[in-house]
Amino acid sequence: MAKKSSIARDEKRRRMHTQYAAKRAELKELGDTEGLHKLPRNSSPTRLKNRCIETGRPRGYMRTFGLSRISFREHASKGEIPGVTKSSW
Repeated sequence: MAKKSSIARDEKRRRMHTQYAAKRAELKELGDTEGLHKLPRNSSPTRLKNRCIETGRPRGYMRTFGLSRISFREHASKGEIPGVTKSSW
């Protein structure tokens, strides 16, 4: 499991991104680079990091499910993810 501080930091960035999304889009449309520089750094979408919903793991993230590879495998083997079955041949 990831450190709680890194998970909290990423959640804070997500909240800030949604808070300033409209203003950021407006400033981009106007071409106001100085106005964009005055916005908080954490409101930028490039500072977001995809993390697992359950564990907060940053690596091995599967975008379609929002889980890391490890959590995905656990849920898939239990049959908790619809449409996903273990392959056998």
